[in-house]
Amino acid sequence: MKKPLKPPYKVLLTLLLAGSLGACATLSSDGGEGEVRTQAARLLNQQATPATAEGRRQSSEALLAKPLHVEDAVTLALLNNPRLQRQFADLRITETELVASTRPRNPSVTLARLTQGTESEVDRSIVVDVIGLLLSPLRTPIANQQYQNAKLVTVQSVLKLAHDTRVAYVEAIASVQRARYAVDVQTAAEAGRDLARSLAMAGNISRLDAAREQAFYASATANRVRAQADAALARERLVRQLGLNNDQSLTLPETLPELPATPRVLNQVEQLAMNQRIDVQLAKRHADSTAKALKLSKVTRFVNVLEVSYQKNTFSDAPKQTGVEVSLELPLFDFGSTRVAQAEAIYQRSLAQVTETAVNARSETRLAYAHYRTSYELAKHYRDEVLPLQQQIADEVLLRYNGMLISTFELLAQSQAQVDSMNAYLAALQDFWLAEAELNSSLQGAVDAG
Repeated sequence: MKKPLKPPYKVLLTLLLAGSLGACATLSSDGGEGEVRTQAARLLNQQATPATAEGRRQSSEALLAKPLHVEDAVTLALLNNPRLQRQFADLRITETELVASTRPRNPSVTLARLTQGTESEVDRSIVVDVIGLLLSPLRTPIANQQYQNAKLVTVQSVLKLAHDTRVAYVEAIASVQRARYAVDVQTAAEAGRDLARSLAMAGNISRLDAAREQAFYASATANRVRAQADAALARERLVRQLGLNNDQSLTLPETLPELPATPRVLNQVEQLAMNQRIDVQLAKRHADSTAKALKLSKVTRFVNVLEVSYQKNTFSDAPKQTGVEVSLELPLFDFGSTRVAQAEAIYQRSLAQVTETAVNARSETRLAYAHYRTSYELAKHYRDEVLPLQQQIADEVLLRYNGMLISTFELLAQSQAQVDSMNAYLAALQDFWLAEAELNSSLQGAVDAG
């Protein structure tokens, strides 16, 4: 005895679903966050930060228990920055969307009941997107490629956050250092003003010289107020960058690090950038994804829509009607040439984008390294040449002033020159550490990440 045949729609659905579900992508355990953190940590030469909330809390408390250095600040930002947490959530959303796109479209069921007098008719049909099922194995690699691109974009965002944190850290420390020096200058200017007043009352100096000392003190006071305000703003920007609720637990060093003994020597700085810049990798991946999509367009240029439906019609006084309906869009007016031409044009555009990205990357890296070396030499010049000379001049001027060989105005002028030189050195030192951060980011392709 022969086995009864299954209903045609059951056979159809079984075959199509069995052949397509195996090609579907699956969700990862953490939405790709762990992989992103690991890759970013490798580029930043750091340990990967924990992805769990409890792990981030414990690590943050350990970092805040001591004075925060620049790389610790980067780690703290990677742990707490809310913008980064939002981007990780966006990455998980992207993963779900991409996984969903690789799965077949759900079949649709249509039920209809028509009556005419005493007679009734019931129509039942199941519609399956056959072309979507058949092309699912082709779409899955493309979707996976897009997801990998999304992870690289997130890595780039992590590197951008690290760069912004370094900049905020350097500016915060430098502003505090300038504010502290401004307080010292104001204190010295106040002593000079008081001394000038006493000498003027005794008739030992002119009222003009006393007024100049007063003006110097007034200027020093204004600079102190401005420097302290700038320091408060810079510290708040750093607190926000670190993702902290307040700055009460944040302890920063009092001064910027000293210049390194020697600057970094990068003989193959361009090649180094080509090997690890994220934007270059993204451009290459985008071109590869476009090439795969082009193949898909060529496959589907003649078959645009192919749907299969199983129908079962029931009449009140007649035998059941069963059958299969095939719907096919005929390319009578467009043979798919426009879609293929568009895909090829997009691919050529992506290749041009790769070239442009590579050219820009090389140029940005060269400029960043040139700025780094120039900033180092300038700061070193101020430290080794200008400041010692200004101190030597100040000592000589003070000796002559004590011997009444020069006027108070000349002493005041020298004091102002020494203050200007110190401020210029602090600015040059800040510029060097900012150039250091810029160089690191240019080697990673993170400066322009959004």
